[in-house]
Amino acid sequence: MLTETELLTALCDCFDPEVKLNLVDLGLIYKVETGADPASTAAWPRQWVRVEMTLTTPSCPASGLIFEQVNNRLASIECVSKVQVDLVWEPKWTAHRISAEGRRLLGI
Repeated sequence: MLTETELLTALCDCFDPEVKLNLVDLGLIYKVETGADPASTAAWPRQWVRVEMTLTTPSCPASGLIFEQVNNRLASIECVSKVQVDLVWEPKWTAHRISAEGRRLLGI
């Protein structure tokens, strides 16, 4: 079974094309859940993944690309059968959500 840490590590491959920082360090990923796919078999166990995320702004011009990156990255994991990406606006994203590593990479 994939862990939250493994899923977040995979999501570090997804970047905001304007900021050039991965979505996890940028603080856009709010929640990651996973569970066993009831339609999978014992011979090939699979699981579903649900991501709750936001954008830096509601008018983000790269929103489609960002969602596509998240979906494609998680769907590429062999044991994942279904990916659901939910966009939320609460809590509102602020620069305070950027991780310490993200701040270092951005030079702030």
